[in-house]
Amino acid sequence: MKKILVLIIIFICIWAILIEPNLITVKNITVHDNQLANLKIVFIGDIHFKSYDKCRLNRIINKINQQEPDLVLSCGDYIDGFNNENKVYTEEIKKALSGIQSKYGVYTVLGNHDTNIGDLGIKILNNSNYYIKEKNLYICGVEDSITGCPNIDKAFKNTKQPRILLMHSPDLYPDVDENVNLVLAGHNHGGQVNIPFIGPLFVPSKSGKKYLYGYFNDGFKKMFVTKGLGTSILPIRFNCIPEIVIIRFVD
Repeated sequence: MKKILVLIIIFICIWAILIEPNLITVKNITVHDNQLANLKIVFIGDIHFKSYDKCRLNRIINKINQQEPDLVLSCGDYIDGFNNENKVYTEEIKKALSGIQSKYGVYTVLGNHDTNIGDLGIKILNNSNYYIKEKNLYICGVEDSITGCPNIDKAFKNTKQPRILLMHSPDLYPDVDENVNLVLAGHNHGGQVNIPFIGPLFVPSKSGKKYLYGYFNDGFKKMFVTKGLGTSILPIRFNCIPEIVIIRFVD
């Protein structure tokens, strides 16, 4: 019995350290919205690129392109850690992101780990918005609440529906008091390490588990929070497989 227990522990450690963090699932969700019907979005977040991550990053890009998206959106945290050494990773991330094939472009906000990041070669929305004329759609984005000064009013300035709002952490969701077609967020990694019958060991959110992961519908606004693609603090995932999210809008 003792040997079996030891083998189980060894297997769990191998799975959580070497296998699960390197898996990529495709999560499909459908949102009923006649203003955005027939739009297909790939949503990603929390890549947390590390020096040994080139292969994983390329796999993420290839997986995105396989979906043939109209639009690619991200909630940030491209790098891992907070020191200036992470600046050297920016060019590698930029090169990978340049390989994304998206009909109407790639748009993002920055996360709390992205304080030292440079130009990514994609549209970064810092309390600002961008109008996609072909789809009559505004993509809005707010700064991170930990490292920036989020201003939702400024992000929405001179916009109207349909509009999609990007935020790194879902903690800002209760502050959205205008009609928005969809809010997209991440940061919580879905818990990253989820113990069966217990739940996540740690959630970096002032809202606790309330906006841990998934789809939320408050009537005049909706939100999806992704598990993300990387790891932070500890390089492990358990019972929380990394994902890219495919969002299809239908009537």
